[in-house]
Amino acid sequence: MTRWLDADEQQTWRAFLASSRALMETLDRELQRDAGMPHAYYEILVRLSEAPGRSMRMSDLADATGSSRSRLSHAASRLEAAGWVRRDECPSDRRGQLAVLTDDGFAALAAAAPGHVEGVRRHLFDALSPAQVDQLRRISETLAAHLTGS
Repeated sequence: MTRWLDADEQQTWRAFLASSRALMETLDRELQRDAGMPHAYYEILVRLSEAPGRSMRMSDLADATGSSRSRLSHAASRLEAAGWVRRDECPSDRRGQLAVLTDDGFAALAAAAPGHVEGVRRHLFDALSPAQVDQLRRISETLAAHLTGS
């Protein structure tokens, strides 16, 4: 039997969808305008910058960014063309490839980060009280653990 949403749940669901979509579209638009990259590319650069040796297996990077392997491969090709990422053979597995953040890629990330962080602050945190930020963190952690099984 279907457990339909009641009016409050429906209102909450739609508000969650609208706010999530609007936030991500706004951040993506600002990154495109200010740094010439979509948010998905920014996230790839961030993940690589935080990885040991600024390098990750492509499959692990796809998992970390929530991307399909084909979508990540396409993005990596674009980032390679920009000179921000290179792909190396994986020394422990000849079938695998590593994505490596180049110095130019790190510089592009460093240039984009201040504007992006300001956008996150302006569009998310400045709109919430400290108590709401705490609630949002706890709710997000609960949902992430539930959805990932961790």
